[in-house]
Amino acid sequence: MANVFAKSAPSSHNKFSWDNLGDIREGRGDLGEEMPVLVYRLMQYTMLDILTAAYGVEAADKHFRDSGYLAGTEFAKHNLKLDGTFDEFLENLQSTLKDLKIGILRMEEFDSSTGNIVLTVGQDLDCSGLPVTNETVCTYDEGFIAGILEAFTGAKYEVREVDCWANGDRVCRFNGTAQKVG
Repeated sequence: MANVFAKSAPSSHNKFSWDNLGDIREGRGDLGEEMPVLVYRLMQYTMLDILTAAYGVEAADKHFRDSGYLAGTEFAKHNLKLDGTFDEFLENLQSTLKDLKIGILRMEEFDSSTGNIVLTVGQDLDCSGLPVTNETVCTYDEGFIAGILEAFTGAKYEVREVDCWANGDRVCRFNGTAQKVG
């Protein structure tokens, strides 16, 4: 198996593949596939801190959003049914996110003529329980949702968080705008 972290192999460096996630069940044996949210957030927020210090807030957010987009696209391809109706897709997405303990997804609005959507995520993996800092912090989720929506619809989405636990709300609310082609 190729070293997926090798810097000397330009053909594989920075090329994410779902297969590179490995066989978690086999590899983690007694520890299993789950871990505390604390460990996930420790990785996420320290990485964001380092990126922000190195590149500034705007660039760090862009990198996190882009990472979320790649993850969302791959997540959708490998975990969701992408060939049904919108309602079937939404139901599948809701149950998958809940089963994987990522969050409780609800659709508040959907405009079928434009593709624009408003979603909420309760008990969000990224921020539920954070101290109130009067900011939205779920830039990774913005990209993740955009990637998932694009995988299903084929349209590019710009997704922005408008409400967040960190700004005093109890759900994260995301506006998704389908981008016009041409």
